[in-house]
Amino acid sequence: MAVFKGLFLLLITSHLCDGRRGRGNRADAEFGMSMKMPYEPQSEFRVFSPEVDLEDACTVKLFQPHTLQSCGFNSSHPLVIITHGWSMDGMIERWATKLATALKNSQKDINVLFTDWMTLAHQHYPIAAWNTRIVGQDIAQLLIWLEDYIQVPVSKVHLIGYSLGAHISGFAGSNLASSGRTLGRITGLDPAGPLFEGMSPTDRLSPDDARFVDAIHTFTQQHLGLSVGINQPVAHFDFYPNGGSSQPGCHLHVQNLYTHLAQYGLMGFEQTVKCAHERSVHLFIDSLLNKDKQITAYKCSSDEAFNKGMCLDCRKNRCNTLGYDIKKHRTSRSKRLYLKTRSLMPFKVYHFQFRIQLFTEVETIDPSLSITLTGTLGESETLPISLEKEISGNKTYSFLITLDTDIGDLIMLSISWDDLPLWTNMWSKMKTIMPWGRKDKGPEIIIGKIRVKAGETQQRMGFCVHSEGSVSLQPSEQKLFVRCDENSLSSRRVASRR
Repeated sequence: MAVFKGLFLLLITSHLCDGRRGRGNRADAEFGMSMKMPYEPQSEFRVFSPEVDLEDACTVKLFQPHTLQSCGFNSSHPLVIITHGWSMDGMIERWATKLATALKNSQKDINVLFTDWMTLAHQHYPIAAWNTRIVGQDIAQLLIWLEDYIQVPVSKVHLIGYSLGAHISGFAGSNLASSGRTLGRITGLDPAGPLFEGMSPTDRLSPDDARFVDAIHTFTQQHLGLSVGINQPVAHFDFYPNGGSSQPGCHLHVQNLYTHLAQYGLMGFEQTVKCAHERSVHLFIDSLLNKDKQITAYKCSSDEAFNKGMCLDCRKNRCNTLGYDIKKHRTSRSKRLYLKTRSLMPFKVYHFQFRIQLFTEVETIDPSLSITLTGTLGESETLPISLEKEISGNKTYSFLITLDTDIGDLIMLSISWDDLPLWTNMWSKMKTIMPWGRKDKGPEIIIGKIRVKAGETQQRMGFCVHSEGSVSLQPSEQKLFVRCDENSLSSRRVASRR
């Protein structure tokens, strides 16, 4: 671990010794934009066509109008520019073609350019991070030329950047701003963290870089003191799927990391973190391919609060759509939005907040509870109920339940207490010191009010016990609850033992 951590510290230190944090390059960029002489970009801009591999795609060259015509660039169509991140093998990754294809198929009449800065990206990470400012200037110069020469409005251009490419997009926007132009939209796909986390807005992607900025954070978890994706908000709307630290189906363990390092060298690091880091791209692609399964995310103070189901509110722009069709509401402060996803595309899940009143006569109890939901379109599998703490006294507990499929409007639910051998042993001891009236019965929970809110529909529901009998629940028992109106729910009282 010390060797691995030391390697990254060495790389980072070599960059930090300069101390300028990129300000010199920013000044150089602004100076270059004020010059009348032709600008020579160090990046290449490839026009995506489904029939041609990106490596062989036609290249638009700055100040050479005939390349626009020969590459089939249509000035009347919207323009999207995709920018990749750091490269360890010098190859264009497959996600780039998948994203460009999804944009073409979804939007039809659209120009899709790919920023190929591979010669600058295929370097030690600190050097590649430094080069992002150069590439940002390249993109800005291209857009200025397109606006001045063929009237492609900068205000309608959409930049999509992955990892370091997200910050490149930000630098492009800030360079345009210095020339009095405002970029339309930037989407940051898991913007890179190392050398950008904690930096000032002028030295990373920020909401000031375009009229609207959105970002998807999918791998902000710290490993060996290093975070691959940036954790801090950098947009008007910052999305944190599954908390933003890691993703379903992507498991990073130190043992796996060392195995990959031993087998592949530094390539092992890329192979290990690629799944969660790149999930941001595939979530965006999902929003283009599955229009009928758009993902909703919800403003929340933290992932912990979201997991309690406390934040499924869409009032006053507190929720938004993740991906291409996001609602472009500019905000004065960055909004953190949280959501859960599946491990595979389509990634959409359905969110439900449960608030259940529980009462127990035992001082504390930690039962294994599960729930099954029945709706107008089907029934869910049996799901565990995760409470933040043990049950005690008479309290209301809140938690989040997500479903992979749409079961329609909820009409019924059942709650089970899964019996464990531990309870049998505990109860046999407790009976000798707690002489309750009905000594033949074991521990129980009294279930009171149950309220549910569906995040996707914003529908609120109440549920009452199905039978007229007790609402108590013991190990190995199951209780059925059905929809009831608010009046009957409010009039119910938690049953007490006689």
